[in-house]
Amino acid sequence: MVNRKKRVLDDKRILAVDDEPDVLEALEEELEDYEGLVLDTARDFRTGYNLIRSWTYDIVILDIMGVRGFDLLNAAVQLRFPVVMLTAHALNPESLRQSIELGARAYIPKENLAEITHFLEDVLTLGYQPMWRRVFDRLEGIFNASFGPLWQKDQKDLWEQVRSGRYELKPVILKK
Repeated sequence: MVNRKKRVLDDKRILAVDDEPDVLEALEEELEDYEGLVLDTARDFRTGYNLIRSWTYDIVILDIMGVRGFDLLNAAVQLRFPVVMLTAHALNPESLRQSIELGARAYIPKENLAEITHFLEDVLTLGYQPMWRRVFDRLEGIFNASFGPLWQKDQKDLWEQVRSGRYELKPVILKK
């Protein structure tokens, strides 16, 4: 019997919601070596929403487009599940800002899917502010290349707070 060190993602339950089957398959491949990890998947909003309301998740991974990712983000954050936004088509400063302000813990371009386990481990071990600092440490070059060199100009204070780990998540007040 070999004693192996327990890894951060061992024995975790993760939900991934994406309308692209190949993305869900890639996530399964990236996570298959973790002992006891359960990956639930959904390809549409309704199934994802029902799973969020039915189970407790250590992490929820959401596509933005195709599955109403921001609506699912709201539902998951209300239940205090850490959420990682995964996107290709919504790779833009507005979606990044909205993800941050709605309480996501990371925003990852699908082109970085091969690095997802590092982000997921960080989400489970770092708080909200240090996690966003880590996201910017790892991905700011990609954001700059995708969004253009002046993408932070309009909301310079916000991006500086996020990048430095000083951004404070504001409580969401629901209106009746």
